[in-house]
Amino acid sequence: MTGFDLTRLLAERGDERYDLHARHLNHQLPRMLHTLGFDKVYDRAEGAYFWDRDGRDYLDMLAGFGVMGLGRHHPVVRQALHDVLDAGLADLTRFDCQPLPGLLAEKLLGHAPHLDRAFFGNSGTEAVETALKFARYATGRPRIVYCTHAFHGLTTGSLSVNGEDGFRDGFAPLLPDTAIELGDLAALERELKRGDVAGFVVEPIQGKGVHPTPPGFLRAAQELLHRHKALLIADEVQTGLGRTGDFFAYQHEDGVEPDLVCVAKALSGGYVPVGATLGKDWIFKKVYSSMDRVLVHSASFGANAQAMAAGLAVLTVMEDEETVAHARHTGDLLRSRLAALVERYELLHDVRGRGLMIGIEFGRPKSLGLRSRWTMLQAARKGLFAQMVVVPLLQRHRILTQVSGDHLEVIKLIPPLIIGEREVDRFVEAFTAVMDDAHGGGGLMWDFGRTLVKQALQTH
Repeated sequence: MTGFDLTRLLAERGDERYDLHARHLNHQLPRMLHTLGFDKVYDRAEGAYFWDRDGRDYLDMLAGFGVMGLGRHHPVVRQALHDVLDAGLADLTRFDCQPLPGLLAEKLLGHAPHLDRAFFGNSGTEAVETALKFARYATGRPRIVYCTHAFHGLTTGSLSVNGEDGFRDGFAPLLPDTAIELGDLAALERELKRGDVAGFVVEPIQGKGVHPTPPGFLRAAQELLHRHKALLIADEVQTGLGRTGDFFAYQHEDGVEPDLVCVAKALSGGYVPVGATLGKDWIFKKVYSSMDRVLVHSASFGANAQAMAAGLAVLTVMEDEETVAHARHTGDLLRSRLAALVERYELLHDVRGRGLMIGIEFGRPKSLGLRSRWTMLQAARKGLFAQMVVVPLLQRHRILTQVSGDHLEVIKLIPPLIIGEREVDRFVEAFTAVMDDAHGGGGLMWDFGRTLVKQALQTH
């Protein structure tokens, strides 16, 4: 009988969490959390909330970067995992066909009826890697076009289509891919005319900065790609499964039918890592063209029973609870209430997005006093004001959010899709209080800004 006792281990050593990370994992993570005052100790979580050891609740407007679409510990997903473990299935034999992967593929493809087959991996970046490989093999061409400021993952293939130099620096050489500006059809056509483009990978709404594709862009890009015998790859890792008020974000635009679609994050239910690449029949049949090629692309833990059970439970809950329509309604409410504040606050420049993927952008104010403070922050490092808003939202109002990207004055809201009017009220009231503080010259907020400036100017 084993002596392992998880409950006892956490009770005995849980308080070492930050020291353990500093010694054995990414040492910059605890350093960053201590600097921002984000070094909280959360004891439990449920739905859209965390609780600390003093019993105080925290509203989650981050959802684990979009993983917790149904919130934390949804009872249906949790029960599905208990059931699949109790079933004692002969999982991952590698030489049989278990029913759960087929059932999940059938259910997932039902939301994209123009697609025919699915490959299951373990993450969003793996789903993108699969799409890149499949596009290259199916077309016989080497090059992928992507967009500046895109984020498609951090493994080497997906990093090659990552539009941020900060992630790419020091990891060259990467794959031979080419960036264009989001919405630039002329640039896409120029690249396609070279005859070596396998496909174009695009987020229907860019996560960095929360920038939707311009109206009509995806449809026009699809027509250009198919005219030049290249593929449209939609990265729906963050935008998929209801996040934007449709099941997939590309469905906001009529007539768009990507050749390959990448999903992950919310499909996991927040429990078991899973990613999926959906595609057209002819692409899969070209990649898996013979029995000799049956394992030409695979994943050791892909399509494992726990991940498949979680995915099936997630999709069932979304249908039963009408999660997509709920996300659309709640997102419209939250976005409209925030947009109404743009005229009230000169530091607030824009509110944009779809569904429950919302970007709040700050910009240079007009009044002299605020402008001098703003200029001080911008001279040190762009993006510090947005961080100044994120910190009091957590520290004073117990709401977890994120800055949308490095050097960006944008906060991104991607809460669990289950939030309702109560959470909308709480966020808007807290955000209004923080903005009142900023525009009133709030000492504590701008003092913290000066602390961030000092941090930004230090060289390590």
